[in-house]
Amino acid sequence: MRLATIILDSADPAKLAEFYTAATGWQPSYTDDTFVFIGDSGSVRLGFQRVADYQGPGWPDDRKHAHLDFTVPDVDQAVTTLVGLGARKPDFQPGKEDWTVLADPEGHLFCLSKGE
Repeated sequence: MRLATIILDSADPAKLAEFYTAATGWQPSYTDDTFVFIGDSGSVRLGFQRVADYQGPGWPDDRKHAHLDFTVPDVDQAVTTLVGLGARKPDFQPGKEDWTVLADPEGHLFCLSKGE
């Protein structure tokens, strides 16, 4: 088995894909009225699936199901950039100096930590 795609439920897949395209530099590889995929087939892609009446997870909330982890060279700079693109930095930050929690424009959580 090889993990090919992580799909996030979404109210507006095209808009959410725009956020992650700007954040990652990955380009759209497939688009229709229900799905948008970004990234190429040589790596794990991100997909966004339209779900009627979608509401993002709360934070902090034990019922969240999953989140994405990204490494960046400079966490503070990445936070500033991503907030400028529409992400939100919740008040609750359990990672202290190890990671920073953000929420994308639809509320999906992701973490940033220092890496290559």
